[in-house]
Amino acid sequence: MKIAIFGAGSIGTLVGGSLIAQGNHVVLIGRKNLGKEIAANGLTISDLEGRSTKLTADKIQFSESAKALAGHDVILLCVKCTDTESAAHEIAKHADKDAIVYSMQNGIGNIAILSKILENQEVVPTVVGFNALWLENAQFHRATDAGIILGKNTASHELARLLRKAHIPTTISAHMTEVLWGKLCLNLNNALNVLSDMPLKAQLGDRSYRKVLAICIDEALAVMGAKKIKPEKIGKVSPNYIPTILNLPDPVFKIVARSMMKMDDHARSSMWEDLQKGREPEIDYLNGAIVKEGAKLHVPTPANAAICDLVKAAFKEGRSPQLSGEQLLELIGE
Repeated sequence: MKIAIFGAGSIGTLVGGSLIAQGNHVVLIGRKNLGKEIAANGLTISDLEGRSTKLTADKIQFSESAKALAGHDVILLCVKCTDTESAAHEIAKHADKDAIVYSMQNGIGNIAILSKILENQEVVPTVVGFNALWLENAQFHRATDAGIILGKNTASHELARLLRKAHIPTTISAHMTEVLWGKLCLNLNNALNVLSDMPLKAQLGDRSYRKVLAICIDEALAVMGAKKIKPEKIGKVSPNYIPTILNLPDPVFKIVARSMMKMDDHARSSMWEDLQKGREPEIDYLNGAIVKEGAKLHVPTPANAAICDLVKAAFKEGRSPQLSGEQLLELIGE
């Protein structure tokens, strides 16, 4: 299986590097700054289980051009949601017609965009449950112990086998709509990580931030209820129970959280990283998707709407407002 990682950033490069370390044919297609880091330092991948692998630059096939998609059986699409449409046109132009596209993206709406533009190709929804950090000198670290969920496809079993061999937990699901909405509940914390400017573990250790997240998830669940979607669990807990867990007192929450997910002390959200790197936020595909669907269904979503406004203001300013949990509760009207 020849694999192209299109939109190699934190997630894509970590996945690609993990596969390369196991001897797989992989090309990374990304921005010039990543290529320069790899050329100068090679590529280092590590995880919170203590594994670390250094790959020399000559082991990495890297390209800045989508032309490198040609000749590959599988494309792992890792671009930001805001770039989905342009990436789809590049795939249509350069990829083999029988290449299978796995959308390894956050949020709701990417599959519809891809399927419309790539009408003659197979597009497979995929959820990445883990957090990845892009450290200096082309070092990429998997900071949580969750894995990848692939939609059902003829190529999914072989791809899952390769990913598991590369130490990335991987499963296959026939219910990806429910999985995507379940992951959306967790991704609602991405925005709060931008607004707090704290490591995820420290932020989630503060009950006030958790209360804000619980309110946002409750709104999301109300929207899903109106859409008759039953979200699948990502990890060990159903999204329906997450708000209750988030509202637990700090000492109790810490005990429960340890059984739910292992998390590195330095883990941050991808949206926080986007702010640091001057990229556009994916907020319209996360909290914004809840607001948009809520408006269609007449389900109120004031907390998610307020979070959207705060995040957009932070990106306009180019820095986090470093709001406390109590300040956020006040700003969303609680």
